[in-house]
Amino acid sequence: MRLIHLLMRRCLWIRLVSVRHQRRTIAARHAMTSELSALTHAFCSDPRHPQALRELAALGDVRRYRKGTILIHEADRGDILFIVMEGRVKVFSTDPSDREITFGVIGAGDYFGEMALDGGPRSASVITLEPTVCALINRTSLLAYIGREPSFALDILSKVIRRARTATNSARNLAFIDVYGRLTQLLYELAKPQDDGSAVIAERLTHQDIASRVGCSREMVSRVLKDLESGGYIELRERRIVLVRKLPARW
Repeated sequence: MRLIHLLMRRCLWIRLVSVRHQRRTIAARHAMTSELSALTHAFCSDPRHPQALRELAALGDVRRYRKGTILIHEADRGDILFIVMEGRVKVFSTDPSDREITFGVIGAGDYFGEMALDGGPRSASVITLEPTVCALINRTSLLAYIGREPSFALDILSKVIRRARTATNSARNLAFIDVYGRLTQLLYELAKPQDDGSAVIAERLTHQDIASRVGCSREMVSRVLKDLESGGYIELRERRIVLVRKLPARW
């Protein structure tokens, strides 16, 4: 009898723990849903973002992703357009040797995955650089929206043209400009002028980040940046690169 009593108490305790766990899980889900709803409302009400993206985001499935989450795998077939509502993602490609090249970084108020319109394979991979929230728009909803708002088709076309132009410029740079030239070009593109005459790169870029963007080895980037720092051309402040004076034309 005592054994039966102990077993009953054990079963009751397990059931109680299970119920508490379920309640905590449900509460966490409700909190997450409320948080995403508030974020979606804030994004859709923010006039700084294009109206079309705000309208589309309201139709999408809003999801939160951790840093380092792969959202798109290169060559996979997909039919989802991603609208970045919070955070940043990196668009990149790798070769069989795991060498990586970065095509760009996309932040809040922009979108990617427009190739979903033709249902073909993805042209690149996309990974989150920080905790990120995206609204996912499936191909059916996207085409229906374009049917109501044809002007958005022109926006997508312009986006594709700009990215094709960027890809062309990158290919030309790889063919005709040396590593130092590509690296300094990237630094100038990212740097924001300051009142004291310097220019600061807001992103905290690692040497590997820079190498992936300019198409060279991390070791090469480290050598060039070390020389530029020794020559007084750049400084590191709070892990950010600061251009102190005009970079030399040649390394």
